[in-house]
Amino acid sequence: MPVNLSIKNVPEDVVQLLRARAERHRRSLQVELMAIIEAAVMNERPTSPTAILAEIRQLGLSTPAEAAAIIRADRDAR
Repeated sequence: MPVNLSIKNVPEDVVQLLRARAERHRRSLQVELMAIIEAAVMNERPTSPTAILAEIRQLGLSTPAEAAAIIRADRDAR
């Protein structure tokens, strides 16, 4: 069963950008908003700490050895 959603107090510049985007895609504002929402939720995948760690390892990211010292110095400076 479809549900009506409402977004209040949208800044005018955001509305203008959305209208321009809808026009570029030859869609109504309503259809463009639905496409944006669908794309946002369809691409979202469940994440767990294990999945995040696996993704970090796959990307080859690492933490420099001095990271703990940098964080400690930052905390001590406050």
